[in-house]
Amino acid sequence: MAFQQGLSGLGVSSRALDVISSNVANASTVGFKTSSTVFSDTFAAAMGGGVSSLQVGMGGNTLAVRQSFTQGATTATNNPLDMAIAGNGFFQIERNNGSVAFSRNGQFDLDKDGYIVTSLGERLMGYQSVNGDGTVSFIGSTTPRPILVPPNGVGAKATGDGGTGDPVVIRGNLDSAATAPAATNPFDSTDPSSYNFTTSAAVYDSLGNQHSLSLFFRKLDPTTNANQWEVYTKFDNADLAAPDTPDPATPSTIVFDPSTGTFDSTSAALANHPISVLVDTLTLNTGAVNLQFEVDLSQFTQRRSGSATFEISQDGSPPGEIASVSVSDSGIVQGRYTNGETRDLGQVILATFRNPNGLASVGDNLWVETVDSGQAALAGPGDGLNGTIGSGRVEESNVDMSAELVNMIIQQRNYQANAQSIKTQDQLLQTLINLR
Repeated sequence: MAFQQGLSGLGVSSRALDVISSNVANASTVGFKTSSTVFSDTFAAAMGGGVSSLQVGMGGNTLAVRQSFTQGATTATNNPLDMAIAGNGFFQIERNNGSVAFSRNGQFDLDKDGYIVTSLGERLMGYQSVNGDGTVSFIGSTTPRPILVPPNGVGAKATGDGGTGDPVVIRGNLDSAATAPAATNPFDSTDPSSYNFTTSAAVYDSLGNQHSLSLFFRKLDPTTNANQWEVYTKFDNADLAAPDTPDPATPSTIVFDPSTGTFDSTSAALANHPISVLVDTLTLNTGAVNLQFEVDLSQFTQRRSGSATFEISQDGSPPGEIASVSVSDSGIVQGRYTNGETRDLGQVILATFRNPNGLASVGDNLWVETVDSGQAALAGPGDGLNGTIGSGRVEESNVDMSAELVNMIIQQRNYQANAQSIKTQDQLLQTLINLR
């Protein structure tokens, strides 16, 4: 029987050396998870199920090869689409045959169609919606699909979106110590002495042509119109004429609270605010449709500080092509375009399992779910038990090379000892044969 026991020992030691060798071979494989061998002993059972008072084992057996899903170290790369998961979770991958697999290898690139893919061309999945015009977003979509970065760029968007969009908002300050121009000095955009401060904002028509909206602020006489300013508007350095608005002869009036210096939206002296701007297609002379938007000056203050513009926001933009792609910690895939616009295109999702050791490895750093692993629970990075994503980084193998080399020595000694037990049994058998 010692022959069988020794042979089983050789077998389990050989299997353990196979696992160790695989770990060592993948010490530099991104996202690889080290494996260990689980052994068990073997006994012969009686036919009737009784238990002998003298039980001698039949040797050893390999019970399982178990993977360790501990966190590996992360390394920075020069690729913004590389991703490292910090914590629980697996990337969901759509394979080339249409099946779904899971991976910790976050090395991704864009293919010719704009999909985020692995080195094998298999697509990373996430939350994303595809709009009727071919553009994409992730708002409202919870059905996993391959993440697409549209290669065709974005079209132009008119400021104000024909009057239904956001206003042009300007935040700034008007110097409370400014001296009002004399009543005998009427406003003239070419005469700086006829106004106190001027600023301008870039706006865009429906074809993406840029235009200049200029605002001129003239302080009114504080003895008769305290804390009041007139605002004159010019478009592309020219007055607008009917049917365009505003009428250059009717300026807007803004008012400030004397105790705080903030905009007074309740004042009866407030006139023509927000400023409604309508520029006819003939005035634009670019082929674009009418340009219509409002100008909101309620973020202005009047305090003892130099007149200045701090911030201008408007929702128009020229056309742009995709310039770069990045991924946030929460998995949001953002596209940056040549027109300066940034759009959220989708969200990478992560999958967690009740029993990760129940996953079946299919090679190429991929696992598939099984009955033992349970179904994948999908959510965004940072949600629930999911870890977060580090962009421009990859997770290294969690193989401990020092431990593997020590284990290799141990299994080598085990193999030698089992071989020695076979050799000893052979010598005993030879002695018995030679008794004659």
